[in-house]
Amino acid sequence: MGKKPLYIGRFQPVHYGHVHAIKHILLNHNCLIIAVGSSLTSHEKDNPFTFGERLQMLRLAFEETGIDGNRCVITGVPDVPNMHFLWVKMVEAMSPPFEIVYTNQPFTKRLFAEAGYEVRPIPYFEREKYSGIEIRRRILSGEDWSQLVPVKVFEYIRSIQGVERIMALASSDEAF
Repeated sequence: MGKKPLYIGRFQPVHYGHVHAIKHILLNHNCLIIAVGSSLTSHEKDNPFTFGERLQMLRLAFEETGIDGNRCVITGVPDVPNMHFLWVKMVEAMSPPFEIVYTNQPFTKRLFAEAGYEVRPIPYFEREKYSGIEIRRRILSGEDWSQLVPVKVFEYIRSIQGVERIMALASSDEAF
């Protein structure tokens, strides 16, 4: 339990797969650093929500699902376009010290392994359902997505007109 873990995700939006991953990591560690990737990116088709909105979604998910937010440190990490070798350095600069990286993303795994970090996978939780891509797809096709995210996250997304934003972004090649 001594090594400090880092979990990286975009959380676009926060869903039960993220909740499952965070709970899994906290079973094995006293604390967790959560790095919200693409933190400066929003209002894009694949990144519709701002860092602040995703931070609020994480807080609401913690509250609803019993995750002790005092055991988590959340930080934002921007992308470093076309300079992937610098991205690990950016994560290190934007986060408290960590020794282990939890990810299932192959490219992220490779970058951190090449930088000398221990990288561990996270058991998937019904991956075909619980992914930001699937949630955004369901929103765009008018399918029910409410059961894929905590109730408070669902209500929050509706309150900030997140559904309308996702639909507008998908119907236009331009970000607002």
